[in-house]
Amino acid sequence: MRALPLVLLLAAAAAGPAAAQDFRWSGRLAQGRTLEIRGVNGDVDVTLASGPDVEVTATKKGRDDDPATVKVEAIEHADGVTICAVYPDRRGRNRCAPGDEYRMNTEDNDVEVRFTVRLPAGVKLDAQSVNGGIEAEGLRSDVVAATVNGGITVSTTGLARGETVNGGVKVSLGRADWTGNWEFETVNGSIEVTLPANANLRVEAETVNGDITTDFPLTVQGRFGPRSINGTIGSGGRDLELSTVNGSIRLRKAS
Repeated sequence: MRALPLVLLLAAAAAGPAAAQDFRWSGRLAQGRTLEIRGVNGDVDVTLASGPDVEVTATKKGRDDDPATVKVEAIEHADGVTICAVYPDRRGRNRCAPGDEYRMNTEDNDVEVRFTVRLPAGVKLDAQSVNGGIEAEGLRSDVVAATVNGGITVSTTGLARGETVNGGVKVSLGRADWTGNWEFETVNGSIEVTLPANANLRVEAETVNGDITTDFPLTVQGRFGPRSINGTIGSGGRDLELSTVNGSIRLRKAS
């Protein structure tokens, strides 16, 4: 397989000490390939690129710890490119790797790495953080967004899914033709999902402290209440699961 054309640039030192710690990467990925962003502390902000190249900037800042102690690495592989924030590791366990192989422990290092991404149409996004929000708006590709402490906002013409623990989930999908179960989850936050008007789904939604509303006519199955529903939109088929503890659930129909 031919190597992907990648360009890895560090900001010029002449731009100042802070800029010298920044990371810039640009490269071209074929449609259907995936850009993976893996961070621990810091937000991820993604918008649609105006051209065919992926552009990633990582800006580092620390309060007590030196930003230079945290590296940003880019790994090329058959499915695309993985870009990671890599923290110093006394035990040698931290690693930047594709998929679920990313392993990172900050060991109380407080450096934040904020990723800013310009993503071309057709290039998939898989963005993960721990302490940071993920915002990916106006995209034209499939998106997976996951964090722990932070909100998720996604809008795309493709498929999208989002999961957090402490934060809201607001996602607008252009398609609803996934396979298997499709889930949107949080614990402390509300969920709002916008779907195409012609969606055909089986829906399960549950909250503990909040309410549930839907723009779609819903054929209810079994018992239901203000905090739990199980029903069908249209002719059913695919499964959609929405779950929170402290927050409301809103199922919106795209105009």
